[in-house]
Amino acid sequence: MPILLGSIADDYTGASDLANTLTKNGLSTVQTVGIPDPSLALPDVDAIVVSLKIRSVAAMEAVAAATQAERWLRERGAAHVLYKICSTFDSTDAGNIGPVTDALGKAAGNDVVLVTPAFPETGRTVYLGHLFVGGQPLNESPLKDHPLNPMLDANLVRVMARQSRGTVGLVDLATVSAGAGAVKARLEALRAEGATAAIADAICERDLETLGQVALQAPVSTGASGLGLGLARALTRSGRVSSATAATADAIRPVGGLSAIVSGSCSKATLRQLDVAERSMPILRLDPERLLAGPDAIAEAISWAGERISASPVIIAASSTPDVVSRLQSQYGREASGHAIETATATIAAELVARGVRRLVVAGGETSGATVDRLAIPAFQIGPEIAPGVPVLRTVGNKQGDMLLALKSGNFGGEDFFMEALAVMH
Repeated sequence: MPILLGSIADDYTGASDLANTLTKNGLSTVQTVGIPDPSLALPDVDAIVVSLKIRSVAAMEAVAAATQAERWLRERGAAHVLYKICSTFDSTDAGNIGPVTDALGKAAGNDVVLVTPAFPETGRTVYLGHLFVGGQPLNESPLKDHPLNPMLDANLVRVMARQSRGTVGLVDLATVSAGAGAVKARLEALRAEGATAAIADAICERDLETLGQVALQAPVSTGASGLGLGLARALTRSGRVSSATAATADAIRPVGGLSAIVSGSCSKATLRQLDVAERSMPILRLDPERLLAGPDAIAEAISWAGERISASPVIIAASSTPDVVSRLQSQYGREASGHAIETATATIAAELVARGVRRLVVAGGETSGATVDRLAIPAFQIGPEIAPGVPVLRTVGNKQGDMLLALKSGNFGGEDFFMEALAVMH
C-alpha cells in the first residue's frame, strides 16, 4: 500500500516527536532509522518518518542523505515529503536547514517551499517571521545558549536567507488568518519575485491547519511537528487514512527486562528533570572531562549500574551546565568534545542493553542518535505519548529482541518526565 505522507527528520528525537504528532492526529506511522534494509518488513501505514542524523553535519553530507531519503519515500508513493526540523530552528549560518530545503525543493521542482517551525503546543510560535519560545524571542530564550548551535537571531527570514542560495519571503499572520486561498496567492506572488522559500507565521493550531492544507498541495515543505499536525489533519479530512488506534495499542505490549535512563542533554529542562528523578532512583553523574580523557569512566559507570540495576532503574548522566560545556568546547573543540560524550553515552547504553535492559529512556538529540545507531535499531512502531513530542517507541526488527524506548529532545517534558516515562513503559 503506498504511503500518504513521507518525512525526513534531521535527528532521531525530532523524528519520534513528529511520528508522535502524526499518530495523535490520525495517521498510522512508522519511524525508520535511516533508509532500512530491503529485507526489513515494514507494516502498512499512512506515514513513514525517516530518521537521519544530519542537523550538525557538513551541509553537503546532509543534502546527500536527505535527497537519498526523499527518493526512497517517493518510491513508496509519498506525494508530499516534509523535511522535519527542530522547532527552535536549530542550525548555524552554514545550514543545514537552508541547503537541504533548497535541494529538496529543486529535486521536486517546487519553486517556493513553505517553511515554519511553529508548534504552539510546545510554546513555539512565529509572528512577522520572528520565532518565539514560550513568549520570548528565540535569541532571548534559553536556546541562545545551545551548546552546538547557539541561536542568536529570532528573525527567521534573515536566518534562512543566510543559509539559502535563493531569496526568502514571508507569509505573515494576516495572510494565514485569511485562509488557504490567501496563502496560495502569497506564495504565487513570492514565486513571481524569484523566492525559493517562504517563512510562514503561525500562533495557533488553526494557522497550522491552514498551512498544512496548502503545503499538502506541493511536493515539499519544511517545518517542525506543528506543520506535521497540519498535514496530518488535512489528510485525515480527506478520508484516505487508516486507523492509528490499533497500531498505537500494539506498540505498548509489555517487553519485560530491566529499565535505565541515559542522558547527554545539557538543556535546562533536562538538568531539572535529573534533579527531580534523583529523589526516587540512583543516579551517576559523569564527569565529562573524564569521558574525554579515556575509557576508565565508561567502565566505572557500567560497573556502577551493574551493582544496582536489578533492584531499581538507574540513571547515568553526562549532562552538564552551559559553563562546563563551554569550557570543554574551548579546551577540546566543539565537535571533538560532543562526539566523545555521544560515543561514551551510547557505549554505556549498549552495555546496559547487553545486561538485560529492555526499557530505555534517552535524553538529548545527539545522544539518542548515537545510541540508536550503536544498537543498530532499524525502525520503530509509535506508541502512546508520554509527554508532548515524546512517544513510546517499540523496536521493529531489532536484533536484541523487542524493546521499548523513549527518545527525549533536551527541552521536552515536565520535571517528572523520567518517572512518567518509566511508568508508561512498565
